[in-house]
Amino acid sequence: MFRNDNNFNFFLLQWAKYILPIADAFAYCLMPNHFHFLIAIKDNEELKKAFSTLKIDWEGSEDQSNLISKQFSNLFNSYAKAYNKMYDRRGSLFNRPFKSKVINSNHYLTKVIHYIHHNPVHHGFTDTIEAWPYSSYHALISEKNTQLKRDYIHSWFGDLAVFKDLHKAPLKKLEILESLYT
Repeated sequence: MFRNDNNFNFFLLQWAKYILPIADAFAYCLMPNHFHFLIAIKDNEELKKAFSTLKIDWEGSEDQSNLISKQFSNLFNSYAKAYNKMYDRRGSLFNRPFKSKVINSNHYLTKVIHYIHHNPVHHGFTDTIEAWPYSSYHALISEKNTQLKRDYIHSWFGDLAVFKDLHKAPLKKLEILESLYT
């Protein structure tokens, strides 16, 4: 799915174009064969503005969830078309349907953020979270401008130091460390 830096960067540009108008992003990680995003769909007023900009009638739509799904479809289609053209290939690039999970507890939210950033280590793409360039980890620990909800993430973990400490732990030890900070 991603063969080089250009692929990763183009996907993130398309992500910003199609998804950020309709969702807040908290964490992500792109890997050669899959990706993870932690998002929250924006409230109805923000969605109305976003779809108005796209000249789509949000309030007049009978099925607003289809409009949100269409944005994901647009992302996947635009990336797949560019990828197929670049590599002279045909056919689908993504499995359908994409999977989503509801975050239903504070503990689960912490685990998901850690899991997303730890995923390239888990799959053997890198030895450390810090060494993987295609995740939100770097944007969340830096002071550079970002479209991620960095302040929310920092406050969620208490502060940046706690965020970094918890991310140093392997997935299996996360629960033990969480108990030290709560």
